[in-house]
Amino acid sequence: MAKSSADDEELRRACEAAIEGTKQKIVMSIRVAKSRGIWGKSGRLGRNMAKPRVLALSGRTIICAVKSKGQETEAFLRVLKYSSGGVLEPAKLYKLKHLSKVEVVTNDPSGCTFTLGFDNLRSQSVAPPQWTMRNIDDRNHLLLCILNICKDVLGCLPKVVGVDIVEMALWAKENTPSVTTQRNLQDGPVATTVPESGMKVTVEKELVSQVEEEDIEALLGTYVMGIGEAEAFSERLRRELHALEAANVHAILESEPLVDEVLQGLEAATSCVDDMDDWLGMFNVKLRHMREDIESIESRNNKLEMQSVNNKSLIEELDKLLERLCVPSEYAACLTGGSFDEARMLQNVEACEWLTGALRGLQVPNLDPSYAKMRAVKDKRAELEKLKATFVRRASEFLRNYFASLVDFMIGDKSYFSQRGQLKRPDHADLRYKCRTYARLLQHLKSLDKSCLGPLRKAYCSSLNLLLRREAREFANELRASTKASRNPTVWLEASTGGSQSGNSADTSAVSDAYAKMLTIFIPLLVDESSFFAHFMCFEVPALAPPGGVANGGKSGSYDDDTNDDDLGIMDIDDNDSKAGKTSADLQSLNESLQDLLDGIQEDFYAVVDWAYKIDPLRCISMHGITERYLSGQKADAAGFVRLLLGALESKISMQFSKFVDEACHQIERNERNVRQMGVLSYIPRFATLATRMEQYIQGQSRDLVDQAYTKFVSVMFATLEKLAQTDPKYADIFLLENYAAFQNSLYDLANVVPTLAKFYHQASEAYEQACTRHISMIIYYQFERLFQFARKIEDLMFTISAEEIPFQLGLSKMDLRKMLKSSLSGVDKSITAMYKKLQKNLTSEELLPSLWDKCKKEFLDKYDSFAQLVAKIYPTETIPSVSEMRDLLASM
Repeated sequence: MAKSSADDEELRRACEAAIEGTKQKIVMSIRVAKSRGIWGKSGRLGRNMAKPRVLALSGRTIICAVKSKGQETEAFLRVLKYSSGGVLEPAKLYKLKHLSKVEVVTNDPSGCTFTLGFDNLRSQSVAPPQWTMRNIDDRNHLLLCILNICKDVLGCLPKVVGVDIVEMALWAKENTPSVTTQRNLQDGPVATTVPESGMKVTVEKELVSQVEEEDIEALLGTYVMGIGEAEAFSERLRRELHALEAANVHAILESEPLVDEVLQGLEAATSCVDDMDDWLGMFNVKLRHMREDIESIESRNNKLEMQSVNNKSLIEELDKLLERLCVPSEYAACLTGGSFDEARMLQNVEACEWLTGALRGLQVPNLDPSYAKMRAVKDKRAELEKLKATFVRRASEFLRNYFASLVDFMIGDKSYFSQRGQLKRPDHADLRYKCRTYARLLQHLKSLDKSCLGPLRKAYCSSLNLLLRREAREFANELRASTKASRNPTVWLEASTGGSQSGNSADTSAVSDAYAKMLTIFIPLLVDESSFFAHFMCFEVPALAPPGGVANGGKSGSYDDDTNDDDLGIMDIDDNDSKAGKTSADLQSLNESLQDLLDGIQEDFYAVVDWAYKIDPLRCISMHGITERYLSGQKADAAGFVRLLLGALESKISMQFSKFVDEACHQIERNERNVRQMGVLSYIPRFATLATRMEQYIQGQSRDLVDQAYTKFVSVMFATLEKLAQTDPKYADIFLLENYAAFQNSLYDLANVVPTLAKFYHQASEAYEQACTRHISMIIYYQFERLFQFARKIEDLMFTISAEEIPFQLGLSKMDLRKMLKSSLSGVDKSITAMYKKLQKNLTSEELLPSLWDKCKKEFLDKYDSFAQLVAKIYPTETIPSVSEMRDLLASM
């Protein structure tokens, strides 16, 4: 046999050189022919010619990161081709772990052509390449090596088609080639040569076991046949199989008597089974009848038991209904004829609670609808409605009489009211304590019949209104009688009034203190009475003003610590009374009731305001501030009428103060009747005194009131001043500047702190400057009329002709300029002295003269400077006294 290329060491070295650098070791290499054609019927290749290739089996060891795996070996099938220089180079690389099929091509008569199928090839539609070996030995040699590597390294075998495993095992046994295998050592795969004995063990282990081999040898020994007589061996086995099958049929035929005996036994058993089935059917019918009887009995028993349970439940429900329908005798007696004394109130409340619960219990939500239609229930509901109507009528009549008797008793006792020489603070502690006794009764009356509260509220309001009005009237009368204050003048700005009258006004702070005391006593009282009334009479409104709140703008608003606690100490009777939100209907009803409760008391407050106005009209300012502070402290809904009362008081005070302001304005306007007015008008300094006093009286929010009065005063003052100035136009400017200056001097300090007066101060300052400018210009023109008229003519002509032509105009020649200068400036010092005397002549306020003279000199210099510039421009060759000479002359005088 020719030497196989698998044993060619030179080929192995060439393959190792071709894959150098891949860390792989060559296990086996062999020359093959690659083709893609198929064998035709003629036994020749079809389309493609065979190409020489070399198949090499290689492997490498990979160290795994997982400790349990250790090292892992990879096996590859490499395809190498010859380059143009005859050197092997890698062509393709296949991983043996993807080898799924080894198929020997049947069309090749020699059996040397096979294909290798890999399951990871992208295109399965392309026929795999065919590998053709030189002989059967090379084929078997390569395939056995591939199968051994797959078994040892990968742990699985590919599918083998077209080759007999037994034949390959026998070939491996007969041939002892040197097979290269792979051993996994610590330093990587190493190629070793396996001896014949080792190869034999390996092949037998993989293809045929030792036991199977011994059985085959024994079988072959029995038939005294050689290994090449396979067809004869197969034919003999087939004949023996037929003989065995015929012997089995013969044995079955010989056992017919036994079969008959068995059939007879089966028939007897079938008969017994039929008899048993009849008996069981009969018993089943009887049992079914018995079962039906038992079910009927159980059904009747269940119905009787259910009827018994229903009867028991019905009796219990009827007992409960009878309990609801039963009216306890003690409650019936209390509701129809019991007393409403304080000692009996607990029994009355218990009777009300029982009646409320009984009525609710007979209503559909709390009672089954079927019960509600029963005649007994309807009759009992009618009886309870009669009891409710009787009790509500009796309780309402008692409470109306009770409220009236309480108030009558207090009105009849004079010790409850202010008396001569003694101011009495109203005390309703005992009244409220007695009313609280019947608070829960009112709650139950509301739950029983809400309509009964209307007459009760009116009765309470009517009775308590008499008491409150009597207390306010007596307190106001005694307050006015006990307050000692001399009257201040009501005429502040009259021209004929003496100058000392407004400067020595008496202290009237006791008047505003008395008004504040009236509010301090009665406003918290009225607020607390409103709050108590809202709670006591069961109005569904939110929480009212807290006790001791800001009713008086920061001071303690409580007039009595014991009476400020409006918590009635009762709980809500039903869910409707515990609503947190107010309803518009209840709020409207509350406001109407408060109107009845407090109406008429405002007249006593008005009387105090009128009394204070007569003593000192300016006290309206402080009273307005006090009222505004109380008004800002009333936030609760129940104090609605109190807010209306304070608002009416504020309007009353504003109206009285407006009356005072209007009268003062009329006093100012009466100055127009005088034919000739000189000097500072009398109302100018008096207004400063009045404003100073008004600023002292300002409290809280009365700033706007005072500012409005300032605006009206000053507007009338300035208008009157302008009218008076027009009566004598010759001295109008002097009159205006003196009065505007006096206005500024008198209000300088106040204007720094009062923005409204500061605005008028600046207005007076502008008017003063305008009057000064007009008066000074008049004096300057009077003394230097020709000088400045000449300058005015030049200025007028400069708009129409050029400057060079002006000296040639009539009256404006150089000769005319010299004549005018000689007449105007020849005695300029005398003219300036005359100007000073004229400025001083009609001025009544000597303190204004220095400032006016400074203004006059400055104005004269400005005008003369303008004249000098005109002369230098129009008459450049002419000389006139310079501006500096004039300034020196004015400074020396």
